[in-house]
Amino acid sequence: MTNYVNGAWRPAVSGETRTNTNPGDLSDVIGGFAESDAADVTAAVDAAHAALPAWRDLGPIKRAAVLTRAQAGLAARADEVAAAITREQGKRLGEARGEVDRSLAILEYTAGEGRRLNGVTTPAEEPRTVALTFRRPIGVVGLVTPWNFPLAIPVWKIAPALLSGCTAVLKPSPFTPLTAQLLVEVFADAGVPAGVLNLVQGDRAAGEALVADERVAGISFTGSLPVGRAIHVAGAHRLLRTQLELGGKNALIVLDDADLDKAVAAIVHGAFGQSGQRCSATSRVVVDVRVKEELLARLHDRVSAMRVGIGTDPSADIGPVVNEERLTACLEAVRGAVDAGAKVVCGGERAVDGLPEGYYLQPTVLRDVPWDSEIAQEEVFGPVLSVVDCDGFDDAMAIANSVQYGMSGTIFTQDPARMFEALDRFEAGMLHVNRPGVGAYAHLPHMGSKMSQYGAPECSPQVWDFYTEWRSACITY
Repeated sequence: MTNYVNGAWRPAVSGETRTNTNPGDLSDVIGGFAESDAADVTAAVDAAHAALPAWRDLGPIKRAAVLTRAQAGLAARADEVAAAITREQGKRLGEARGEVDRSLAILEYTAGEGRRLNGVTTPAEEPRTVALTFRRPIGVVGLVTPWNFPLAIPVWKIAPALLSGCTAVLKPSPFTPLTAQLLVEVFADAGVPAGVLNLVQGDRAAGEALVADERVAGISFTGSLPVGRAIHVAGAHRLLRTQLELGGKNALIVLDDADLDKAVAAIVHGAFGQSGQRCSATSRVVVDVRVKEELLARLHDRVSAMRVGIGTDPSADIGPVVNEERLTACLEAVRGAVDAGAKVVCGGERAVDGLPEGYYLQPTVLRDVPWDSEIAQEEVFGPVLSVVDCDGFDDAMAIANSVQYGMSGTIFTQDPARMFEALDRFEAGMLHVNRPGVGAYAHLPHMGSKMSQYGAPECSPQVWDFYTEWRSACITY
């Protein structure tokens, strides 16, 4: 399994590889993938830099046609790609297919923007003069993507990067290299010219080299807050453009007039879908004390009945977490919460009965969680839900906004005034009312506030403010 540089598949220069295994069945060895270093990154940036002028000059309409072919190619390989996602990331097959569908929607939307990547004309102060603005691609971009959405997040970076006229080097997570390889195959088969899209597999060494190469004009990164900060600091001396989507500690507020059946369904979907491994996961429920016990009883019944299983098991409700490090972090977070005064409603232990050897955790609900405890303030990134008490709307909003993150915010209430006031007061980028607090649409901004986001949003018309820069022109005739 290899890198893709300048239109050719090749091993890492060093010859080093990393073994990838199925987190739901450790006996399933997926293969060895390139473990790249600075030499591989330099070759990829060389190729992207050389390919930039011709790709930029092709124009957005013809570049959009390439994305349309990639959409068709991905659709034709949807089952193969979904199976790869499940095998190396662990999410249930239905969730993996949903990720493929979202990726197809992103490609469809982005290709359509090829005819709308425009500026404006504006009045001039002098006669016989035209004043206008237009966009230009920023150049070579580095795309550093995580393991939790190994297809959709690379797609929502690659598609606008290529449409804008940038060339790219993709550095995916070392935990999900197969999905990245299949995606790059799709783009290559769609006719992306050599050097326009390059793939460099590997871990920290490859990522640091990509950030350090001064020919790279921008880095789009999705991942943890510490790594995002390190990228931003490393490029600050040369004013490197960064787009950073970082962590979340998302709250779902349940007020005393909420429809509890709908709230519970949304909580279970948000907290335990994809084993809670998403930046927009519902990791906190802030519930009014007047309905707390009833909500907890319904949550207990729903969550304790969830079946843990490998992602290919159609009867499973929740799959494994991605690796041993993530499993250990979740178990330690639960123990720390109990030490801080929380109580386990259900779950809280490693799941092993009837399962292959893998990284399985029981879906976990914690009650009586202090609002300022570590588990209520810091991201867990696993199937662990903290339930925090509140006394009315104002208290709920204060607790929801008490964290350093601001990815998503959700409220359940029947009061229209509270709905709209919450939209105004949430310190979060993606907001939801009476629906699950995860996900959005391909044409809506995927973004956070506070420490969850730096730079332009993704998946929206606003994304062009990262991949392009403005020009203004005055023409006298």
